[in-house]
Amino acid sequence: MFAGAAVTLGMLGTLVAFLSADIYVHHRFERGVLYNVWGYRGPTVGRKKAGEYRVAVLGGSAAYGFGVKWDESMPAVLDTGLRDAGPVVVVNLAYNTQGAYAFVPTMDDYAYLKYDAILLYESYNDLLSDPAAPTRSVFRRESPIFRLTGYLPIFPIVAREKASVILYGDTRDVYAHAQHAHTVFSPGLARQTTAQILRSAATLGESLERQFEHVSAHAQVPALSADAVSGCGGTWAAYCRLVYDAIRAARSRQVQVLVATPPYLLGEALHAAHVGQQREMAEMIARNFGNDRDVLYVNLGERIDLSDPELSFDRMHLTAAGNARIAAALVQPVLALRDRRVCVNAPASSPSHARGCSTRIAASD
Repeated sequence: MFAGAAVTLGMLGTLVAFLSADIYVHHRFERGVLYNVWGYRGPTVGRKKAGEYRVAVLGGSAAYGFGVKWDESMPAVLDTGLRDAGPVVVVNLAYNTQGAYAFVPTMDDYAYLKYDAILLYESYNDLLSDPAAPTRSVFRRESPIFRLTGYLPIFPIVAREKASVILYGDTRDVYAHAQHAHTVFSPGLARQTTAQILRSAATLGESLERQFEHVSAHAQVPALSADAVSGCGGTWAAYCRLVYDAIRAARSRQVQVLVATPPYLLGEALHAAHVGQQREMAEMIARNFGNDRDVLYVNLGERIDLSDPELSFDRMHLTAAGNARIAAALVQPVLALRDRRVCVNAPASSPSHARGCSTRIAASD
């Protein structure tokens, strides 16, 4: 009993020390390029207020805002652009390397935010994967602590990112889809030693998380819908079905859906594949949800020239100016969904109110 108590107290002491360090690192980095204590980017949104319309953005690094600060990401700029329209809040639930496979589990994990609509903004990670086997990254669910408590540790990833920057000048060692052609510089012995220390610290944090595995089972991700249900059967059938499943899951919960095609990638073959992927998805939306006025699709493929360094720093991810341009294009579609939700749910207290709602709904159609 004494030995067991000693081991338990030792583990608890180590865990408390880890969490204390983790909260401190959260405080330092969550307002920059990483996430807050609940695993999403930007300030925590708190309890939903009366009359508030809340939008959750799901996707990969393009939606997350890889390479820019949190307030320069597309969701944050969209949130700012909607402030004059009333109590509208946009929450950034995207994360680097995630594809359409992560849509449903992310919706499940953050259902407590009580979002009214989701914005699906992801195609790149699935485009760069095998069409028959889309990327299956669900970053947050890799953390037993998150699965058990909803708190997402940040210390391990900060340590690994810093180690990668020291060795390579960027975060290529952390993110599989970072598009870099060469090492920026060759670190000396001192830098290599520092990087190894950081990697060891990250490993320690990850090993502490694994202590929770026996009390936190992996949440299961729903299987893909059958082709006969979604109608997806082209080259990008797997991606198409994942988007279908996300829309269907959202609508079953009375959540509105806005699907947006991000800027088309460059290069003849890659551009053609991207256009084909998004065409299959758009046809699926029209076929299955064309009569649902709470599902909207917006094609922003030609909105930005990714070869313009003012708008994209790596011909994929956008600068602050590029994100602002995409956000501006999404303001009206979001407001169209918001107006429909408000008008449909709010009782008409007067004939003028009813006429105003009818006009707004007709305009959104």
